Amino acid sequence: MKKTTLISAILLISASVFIISCGKDKPVTSESNEVLTTSDGQVYVVDTLNSKAEWKGFKVVKSDNTSHIGSLKFESGEVTVKDKKLESGQFVLAMNSLTNEDLTDAESNGKLLGHLKSPDFFDTAKFPNASYEITKVTEAPSGSDYNTILDGNLTLKGITKPFSFNANVKVDKGELMIATEPKDINRDEFGIKFQMPAAEGLIKNEINIQVKIKALEKK
Repeated sequence: MKKTTLISAILLISASVFIISCGKDKPVTSESNEVLTTSDGQVYVVDTLNSKAEWKGFKVVKSDNTSHIGSLKFESGEVTVKDKKLESGQFVLAMNSLTNEDLTDAESNGKLLGHLKSPDFFDTAKFPNASYEITKVTEAPSGSDYNTILDGNLTLKGITKPFSFNANVKVDKGELMIATEPKDINRDEFGIKFQMPAAEGLIKNEINIQVKIKALEKK
């Protein structure tokens, strides 16, 4: 009887240690919006050659003189349109397509892109894609500079967070255009925590992005 009790106690302690250890190794918990969109409608396919996401990164003094700018290409994407209104959409960005446009020196440009693609930032070898799924489409208030509010789930480095855009959406003659308002992403929320020494100029946590999408009606 005592032997059985001792074995049970050892198993209980082992299980507790295992649970605690697993808890320490868990990745950052993702959050997401509930999907409220519908796939009822005509499918439009993203024209990847004429669509892009533009980015800006800043040092602590946020100005054009202390920033880097560039773009990313879309790997794929589809949207659904009904009665000339956007209903839903899913998009995939190719993180290895990352470019920089402000550094004209090839060596400096290459070093920056290599660093941005490294585990310090986007770790593109491990996470080659980022994605955005529209979860809700709302008409913007009258008088706004944009006609649509897009709520969705942004996934970057394997972490999903709710993210919304103000956007202008236009559907005409088998073509859909989406142009979003420039908006900041907090890189810290997606596990991008690299920081340079203060003497070299601290990097802001915000990465500014603007998305420009062209999609064509699927025949």
